[in-house]
Amino acid sequence: MKAVIQRASKASVTIADKKVASIKSGLLILLGIVEDDADEDIKWLSNKIVNLRVFGDENGVMNNSVKDVNGDAIVVSQFTLHASTKKGNRPSYIQAAKPEIAIPLYESFVKQLETDLGKKVQTGQFGADMKVELLNDGPVTIIIDTKNKV
Repeated sequence: MKAVIQRASKASVTIADKKVASIKSGLLILLGIVEDDADEDIKWLSNKIVNLRVFGDENGVMNNSVKDVNGDAIVVSQFTLHASTKKGNRPSYIQAAKPEIAIPLYESFVKQLETDLGKKVQTGQFGADMKVELLNDGPVTIIIDTKNKV
């Protein structure tokens, strides 16, 4: 699994002119899934994200996690995170998991994140044409790949 985590002052997801997710302070998480991702990747990544200290403390130092600041989260599926651009100019998405594998893993990740965060996590819609709006706070953007845990 690969995640792009962005600290947000506000973020939202719109599908067919309908806003389906909206947060104020929190994290916008773009999530890409590959065929060999498993439950251990879900648990590790969720734990890493909820404890990632990217929010300022009373001195403005990034010492607090999204959980510490009672922030919210939106998770958006994004198969393009696994694009290969080695050949030519058209990205190949062959590494991205097919929907029959990716959807259950995506849903499990959202449930695990809700458990670890202790609150409802908002989402986009898997496979939909989404308009994602973000006011990146900082800007702070972190990329985490479960294949690089060590």
